[in-house]
Amino acid sequence: MYYFLIGVLALDSFVLLAAVLLQAGQGGGLASLGAGAGTEQFMGGRQATTLLTKITWWAAGIFLFLSLVLALISARGSTPRSVLDAAPPAPAPLQPAPLPLQSTPQQVPAPAPAERATPQPARPQQNPPPSGQRPPDR
Repeated sequence: MYYFLIGVLALDSFVLLAAVLLQAGQGGGLASLGAGAGTEQFMGGRQATTLLTKITWWAAGIFLFLSLVLALISARGSTPRSVLDAAPPAPAPLQPAPLPLQSTPQQVPAPAPAERATPQPARPQQNPPPSGQRPPDR
């Protein structure tokens, strides 16, 4: 039903387009506003009702009616849904720890006093880097 009405609306729009384009203008338009134009020229005179005028009015009425009906049909078909209505996804399974956790921290032995008292050996002096290069990170 919905797609049938869409097709009728498309056909009606082509009929309306052709009827509007085939009608003769009332003459003047915005050009009639200047140089003392009277209300007769501004508003246009009363013309005889032609077949194209009747087709234009009927096609426009049908177009508006079908547009309203299709808007109501599409509004009823798509009901808003809440995010809370959907069931939450299942949580991911927990993976076992790769190593067992220790309950007490291990004691690191303190270095012997003799090891602390020994001086550090002097580093050999490096050549300065060539110009334009930065020294290596340490």
